[in-house]
Amino acid sequence: MWQVGLVTSAVATMALGQAFTFTIGSPVAAQDSRSKLAAFVFRIEGCAEPASAHVDGTAEGLVQGARTSVALKLMPMSKPGVYAVYPSWPAGGDWVVNLNGMCAGARAGALIPIGPGGFIRASSKFFPRPATAPEIDTALHTLSQGRHP
Repeated sequence: MWQVGLVTSAVATMALGQAFTFTIGSPVAAQDSRSKLAAFVFRIEGCAEPASAHVDGTAEGLVQGARTSVALKLMPMSKPGVYAVYPSWPAGGDWVVNLNGMCAGARAGALIPIGPGGFIRASSKFFPRPATAPEIDTALHTLSQGRHP
């Protein structure tokens, strides 16, 4: 199910294995009934022991011109390394989910814009490190201007 319609990061595959990164998908991709109300789900890739990875996230928003952040509770699904992101941010404004992860010293980050119809796959950005403040600001500005590259 993960192979269909997913976006993976542009992080290059290492010679002896895949780099640590995230893959995102619609809630049904988790194949877990607990994910059906999620905004989206994600899976960690390139981590030999997914249960030992540390992942957190925030919703970064622009509401009536003011920047705000909301800590997210990421819900582990039944398969190790698969998480659901539930919309815990306010309904108004523009929002980008900022994911950060670490596995065996490797880092990964992702910015997932949230539009009126849900997460915006085509505008999602993936990094071999946490996203920087300017990258978050740029993603929010692009979203607020209605441009979804």
